[in-house]
Amino acid sequence: MAMNPNYILVAAIDFGTTYSGYAFSMRHSFKNQPMTIHTNQCWNAGSQQLISLKTPTCLLLDANKQFDSFGYEAENKYAEIVMEKEQHNYYYFHRFKMCLHKHKDVSMELLLEDITGKPMPTIDVFTLSIMAMKDHLMSYLIKQGTKLELNDIRWVLSVPAIWTDISKQFMRESAVKVGISKSNLLLCLEPEAASIYCQYLPTDKLTGIEPGFTMAKPGTKYMIVDLGGGTADITVHEKMLGGHLKELCRATGGDCGGTCVDAEYIQLLIKIVGAPILKIMKQEYLESYLDLLRDFETTKRTIKPGSKKVRIVIPFSTLNTLCEMHLKENFRSVIKSSSFSDSIVIRGDKVHIDANVLRKLFDKTIANILLLIKETLQMESARSLNKIILVGGFSNCVLVQEAVRREFPNCTVIIPFDPGLSVLQGAVLFGHKSDVISSRISRFTYGISFNPKFDPAIHDEKYRFLSDGVWRCKNAFDKILEKDSVIPIGTVIHRKYNTKINVNKIGLKLFASEQHNPVYTADDDCFSLGNIGIDVSDSSRCQVLEVGFIFGNTELSLTVIEAASGNKCMAQFTLE
Repeated sequence: MAMNPNYILVAAIDFGTTYSGYAFSMRHSFKNQPMTIHTNQCWNAGSQQLISLKTPTCLLLDANKQFDSFGYEAENKYAEIVMEKEQHNYYYFHRFKMCLHKHKDVSMELLLEDITGKPMPTIDVFTLSIMAMKDHLMSYLIKQGTKLELNDIRWVLSVPAIWTDISKQFMRESAVKVGISKSNLLLCLEPEAASIYCQYLPTDKLTGIEPGFTMAKPGTKYMIVDLGGGTADITVHEKMLGGHLKELCRATGGDCGGTCVDAEYIQLLIKIVGAPILKIMKQEYLESYLDLLRDFETTKRTIKPGSKKVRIVIPFSTLNTLCEMHLKENFRSVIKSSSFSDSIVIRGDKVHIDANVLRKLFDKTIANILLLIKETLQMESARSLNKIILVGGFSNCVLVQEAVRREFPNCTVIIPFDPGLSVLQGAVLFGHKSDVISSRISRFTYGISFNPKFDPAIHDEKYRFLSDGVWRCKNAFDKILEKDSVIPIGTVIHRKYNTKINVNKIGLKLFASEQHNPVYTADDDCFSLGNIGIDVSDSSRCQVLEVGFIFGNTELSLTVIEAASGNKCMAQFTLE
């Protein structure tokens, strides 16, 4: 769908695993002052009295599944609800974005359980969360004296590059359900947003660069490593003439974001006090549990390779009470009797932990990040690359920065100013200049399920079936685009399909595969992206439909024309 050109403001929503936020800029200021980007300054962390440019990705609903609050407000309110033991009357969701990455069979029927195990449609959880940020932004604009209608705004929603097309479509559907017009909505790939942000950033805001280096020089090649809460997302770009960017390798990544280290920290505490204590703390003393994680968030960023002892604030009173109640000894005694007795010392409400113990919590996650970078550098089109740019909230971690520098000594490791906002602000820039990426590399092989005549030399006997007197092969993969193909933006690949008499709607099923040359859509490495429904204007005769599959943009789209008349057909792509 063509974008609405009549917008006044671009607003981007960075929907993160751990934290979310929004930013915006006026259309008239972009031309001369592109970095005049505004972010909300007043997310308040409540008990910790922290002012943040982002807010936790958590949603609170009432007993009727109606919106109550989002972010820090939801976090703090739910903590009070837990103290009053009224959590059965509410739904509380947090850190749920990863469910779209882990499920390849994402559908509108997908359910998501809240913190107590109560199920709810995933699409509603995402929709209400996007609604919360959209409404917060609209209220913020009014307070600033800028009153705009929804259609005056071009909305940009950032998504991981390693997501499947079906997960991207799911996010789009979620945004449309809150009233954002399809013609006013763009999806932006997160590492691409960060790359665009770095293009506009002054060189004095890039740490680690060599004298004379500039991102704007044509021919400059670099890797963007976007380290967020849930995933590491990697892409490689080359700066082209005319200010465009060309993707050199297909986007890669994995589940090795900052929350993986959080999970290791929780496991450390479980080894000390036991899983039941942590479970009770989370269920009955949620405010203390949240404070525990918030303080560790600061520790994650500041711990250094040379540190000997690390001080962490803990909810000592709560842990002590739980230990005395359930373990029949105080917290100090529990630590002394644990395998960490020589590594942890309690002083007041703080623990001093041997830095080696904490650094080990990062080992697995950092090793996975380094492996992803190494695998990307080994790709043919990236072998001459010697610049790595770390972005995303987890890239603030000094241990990660030093590990990348140590592992890749021949590469210059660059970190932009405030890397945690690079995706968010880059998404705003993308909204003003969405054609900045000139070409991308296909992550999958795409095709349609079809039933050709059975060929024993090609097809497996188990797929043979009889149709209208002809032996055919079911679930065959009709390849449209192959994995690792270079795709200029807006590339159209045409296919022709025949209709039948008295059939006014035909359906196609779209699939993707990790393989270059898949044979069947039923193979384990194939997965459905959804259904394409095409309305036929004249069903009184057989028709030839020319379907144009449009690749190279952040989302897959298509056009359909009746070959004989040239009439455009209505086509709709739906999730299963």
